[in-house]
Amino acid sequence: MQPTREAVPENFSFDLLVVGSGPSGLSCAIEAQKAGLRTVVVEKGCLCNSIFHFPAHMTFFTTSELLEIGGIPFPCANPKPTRTEALEYYRHVAAHLRLDVRSYHRVEQIDGSDGSFRVHLRDRFNRTSTLKARKIVLATGYYDLPNPLGVPGEDLSKVRHYYNDPHPYAGLDVMVVGGKNSAAIAALELWRHGARVTLVHRGAGLHEHVKYWIKPDMENRIKHGEIAALFGSHLVEIAPDTVVVQTPTAKLRLDNHFVLAMTGYHPDFSFLERLGIRLEGPERLPALNPETLESNIAGIHLAGVLVGGARTNEVFIENGRAHGQKIAAALTDAR
Repeated sequence: MQPTREAVPENFSFDLLVVGSGPSGLSCAIEAQKAGLRTVVVEKGCLCNSIFHFPAHMTFFTTSELLEIGGIPFPCANPKPTRTEALEYYRHVAAHLRLDVRSYHRVEQIDGSDGSFRVHLRDRFNRTSTLKARKIVLATGYYDLPNPLGVPGEDLSKVRHYYNDPHPYAGLDVMVVGGKNSAAIAALELWRHGARVTLVHRGAGLHEHVKYWIKPDMENRIKHGEIAALFGSHLVEIAPDTVVVQTPTAKLRLDNHFVLAMTGYHPDFSFLERLGIRLEGPERLPALNPETLESNIAGIHLAGVLVGGARTNEVFIENGRAHGQKIAAALTDAR
């Protein structure tokens, strides 16, 4: 059960408002709360919204110990936890520590300045509200904005940038675009549940960082002709019943019912820029103090994958969870 929230006076100001309730955001809230800071978390979706939208049967690459936050153990029967187990763990941590999490509240705007911010929210019924806070942490992740394919037909309803469950694709021709973990996992699950799968990837083969128990399985399915693979190739057109792929030797038009574009995601850079946070270089690295994770806007800190800008493959739960300790230490030192 979630703790009952007491009514907040109109002029009440939190010490810290965290935007985003993923593991990094929760870690920031936990460490701030431990330090005696009055803390609130706002989240546009459900608790750990990004993990909730991972494939239903996903297994994490890492061990449960490296997913722990707040010093609370993550017991797990197997060496590597599943998505469902992670959701249960983070839900119980939030409830046990009585974190004030305001789910289904989207941040529309932040104004004010260090020590006196106003965060304007909109809920799922289009109602608006405002919370006040001395400091802000942005921990919004990157899973909401998929990298586009940039080809004609990408707006067709059969194109999906997220994969959840194989059942809807049984007996159909499905093209999976990409060569990393998400593409390989989707392709294998789809094939095992009756889909006819073609993998298309610009690279010469599967990415070297595909999970060690996934890569040989995928390579064997390709070797035996159970999953078709077009490497060194890319989509050039998507039509209602077909797709066109440019291979190293020719253009191919293939029958197709669905396209799963597992091409990655990127942070909401426009939101950061609207706040005045400076993004530097082609990798759009945010300007911040590496010791405190405070951005160039005084009082606004970044946590989780946002710290790496476009380098979304450098910050994971395992290292992003440590950001909360850095930020809490900086906030308490400044009191």
